[in-house]
Amino acid sequence: MESMTQPCSDSNHDELELALNDLKAYVARSARQGIAAHEAEAGIWQRVLQLGHKALGLLFRLVGPGDVGETVVLPGGQEVRRLDRLHPRVYQSVFGRFELERVVYGTREGQKIAYVSFDTQLQLPESDFSYLRQDWAQSFTVENAYRQVPETLRRILDVHPAVDSLERMNLKMAETVRPFRESRPAPEPEAEGALCVVSADGKGIPLHRPAAEMPIQAHDREAAPKAHRKKMAVVGTVYTIDPFVRTPQEVAESLFRSPADDPLPSDRPVPQHKRLWASLPHERENQVVSATEETFGWLRQEVARRNPRADQPILLLMDGQKSLWEAGQRELPKANTMEILDLLHATPRIWDAAHLFYGRDEEQALGFVYDRVLRMLQGEVHSVVSGLRQMGTKRKLRGKKRAKLAKICGYLENNAHRMRYDVYLAAGYPIASGVIEGACRHFVKDRMERSGMRWTIESAQAMLDVRSTYLNGDWDDFMRYRIEKETQRLYPYREFVEPIETLEEGELPFAA
Repeated sequence: MESMTQPCSDSNHDELELALNDLKAYVARSARQGIAAHEAEAGIWQRVLQLGHKALGLLFRLVGPGDVGETVVLPGGQEVRRLDRLHPRVYQSVFGRFELERVVYGTREGQKIAYVSFDTQLQLPESDFSYLRQDWAQSFTVENAYRQVPETLRRILDVHPAVDSLERMNLKMAETVRPFRESRPAPEPEAEGALCVVSADGKGIPLHRPAAEMPIQAHDREAAPKAHRKKMAVVGTVYTIDPFVRTPQEVAESLFRSPADDPLPSDRPVPQHKRLWASLPHERENQVVSATEETFGWLRQEVARRNPRADQPILLLMDGQKSLWEAGQRELPKANTMEILDLLHATPRIWDAAHLFYGRDEEQALGFVYDRVLRMLQGEVHSVVSGLRQMGTKRKLRGKKRAKLAKICGYLENNAHRMRYDVYLAAGYPIASGVIEGACRHFVKDRMERSGMRWTIESAQAMLDVRSTYLNGDWDDFMRYRIEKETQRLYPYREFVEPIETLEEGELPFAA
């Protein structure tokens, strides 16, 4: 137990002084003995951690136990008294664990503690874990599996948090993501591109097997599909970008270039202020909340925040999933939103048609695909569909092949109004949704679908929330925001606390 009831005598400083002297002596000894740099570095780091532990412990002793008299009158007028016994709390820092005893104030033992001067002065977190340790631990967990993080922290800091504590920390941290997101100022208009691009897609997340299911059932190939095994998250992204005018021929050539060819020079504009988020379906007040509605609600707010006058072109760039298009039509401004089907979701259908006609003849199939893709880029979608149907009739496709061709033609025909690629290219609009494809892969798959991973809805949503904040580049601002909000909640009287001056400035001795 780190007692703070003892006076801060010279012996309190000696521990820090000895640790500092040990570090200096180790460096000198390493130089004399010719110790390898990597070994010296490891030895120095261990002593730096010990030095940090002594320094933080000295800070706690200098502040003292927080005894500010027998009674305290709080700003609201309530008078509370000093309780008879010291109350312990744990503080787990990046330098290790402390068990601290403090004076607390209240009405009587067993009742709610009203005031703790020590905690208030140091603005300690509600959790046992320091804010810095929470920051570092969670910045690892958003990129790495929970089970890997304790070993990483052990190797770096010589601390080893339990996996379940990391999971609880993530759940708690996620509670602040939504208000933080809503508090963010919009980017400066001059830092934005001229076009606002909105995109969304779905990505499955593996869930825990229901407790009622025997493990062996997971290996039954003849069983019905396990609809409960994955839950679909809807990922949304918003960014702005400047126009990039291209010709249909330039786009076709870029798609059909050999990987061995030298890359083409490009002055393609870069997406600005890309923001992403994802939602899983969940329950709220006994009602099921749709992931699609939740994500598109956020997309609507983000577009309005960044385009308040609704005078910027909004490009809804997605694949052909009907529910997503319908949500976009409900949530986004109708006047200036243009729907664009991702070209790379149309081209696979042309490949499928080519294989119906040419089988394994790759050379003929490649020529067929190039011709149809170029024509689609030139705005001839209806002509391409008509030609496919005529080929199907002439080649007398039957059965499954005929049905597959009808499905391909139906897809292209139903999305033709979103495939005016000649118009889009002339205006400099993007026509491929690589950003959302990358988001689904990196944001969701790379963290949520590793081998053996299973999630609950709550834990998966918490990870998505915290990870999105990290990937959006808002991590440091988020940490400052949540610390300030928690401090306001825990310590409403902190501005009335005067620091306890146990030493004059410059009095703290250090080894020479």
